[in-house]
Amino acid sequence: MIGIGLVGYGYWGPNVARNFRQVPGSRLVAICDQSPGRCEVASRAFHHCQVTSRYQDLLENPAIHAIIVTTPVGTHYELARLAILAGKDVLVEKPMTKTVAEGEALVQLAAEKRRILAVDHTFLFTEAVRKIKELIDQGELGELLYIDSVRTNLGLFHPDHNVIYDLAPHEISIVLHLVERDPISVQAHGVCHTSNGVENLAYVHLEFEDDFVAHFHLNWLAPVKIRQTIVAGSRKMIVYDDMERSDKLKIYNKGITIQTPTGVDARCQAGINYRSGDMLAPHLENQEALAVEAAHFVECVRDRTPPLVPGEDGLRVLRILEAAQRSLDSNGQRVPLQTPNRLSKAA
Repeated sequence: MIGIGLVGYGYWGPNVARNFRQVPGSRLVAICDQSPGRCEVASRAFHHCQVTSRYQDLLENPAIHAIIVTTPVGTHYELARLAILAGKDVLVEKPMTKTVAEGEALVQLAAEKRRILAVDHTFLFTEAVRKIKELIDQGELGELLYIDSVRTNLGLFHPDHNVIYDLAPHEISIVLHLVERDPISVQAHGVCHTSNGVENLAYVHLEFEDDFVAHFHLNWLAPVKIRQTIVAGSRKMIVYDDMERSDKLKIYNKGITIQTPTGVDARCQAGINYRSGDMLAPHLENQEALAVEAAHFVECVRDRTPPLVPGEDGLRVLRILEAAQRSLDSNGQRVPLQTPNRLSKAA
């Protein structure tokens, strides 16, 4: 049995605990939270496991093989570092750390200690994203043109990080997973509508070498919850609506054909033909993404195999987040990125 320890029983922690408790071949051994109130709630929900306010109890427990970190982002680095030094594998909630420097140190430490370091980019485990990836790899969409995403909600407002650090990791991780290459630049614009100076509305724009672009609208101050993404190709286009209970993916056989005549007046005669075909909504298995991720992580710990989202990929997201913040601080100035050309991939 793979023993699991969870540190952080706030917003995301209960979901993580519930899913890891149900993974065959694993056991939720202990839950840690500094808040006495949250410890009391955890004790009522998971009376079979140890609940403690001392993180050291998890580190010293030989029955715990892996620790899941679901605490505020500013604590991720130190909690994950201590877990790795204690010989535990680690799954860290997004974003992996607060800074790129912390992320680099954590990735290096995990490699030195031969510990698994995985990042909780949950949407990569959804059946919808897996299907989009399959269609792209099969060439069904043709040449990728752009990805446009909207992620809005009324809250949650975080005092320690802005809407980019909260929501953009989802969008960035999806894009990097789908296209398997990194952007060359980022621009970000945002605004704060409260008195705490933390941006609650932002637009992030990524540019890639081949004119492919990705654009994200991120908002904590919206009347409705929207999670919608358009993936546009030269042959077909996909609308991914995560709020739909069924038909989360709609594949449109729509696009344009550009006619470029030759001759002296070619520029004036160039025209665009519109193509409008059928729409297909493929059947998707209705599995909770976090349940799939939990089973995958336990398998990696047991078999010592690389995770789908290793620390190196979390670090790539961090580099883009930091560059986006620099752009935001400089009124949307374009910030070049110097990152590896391709994502690391699980074996």
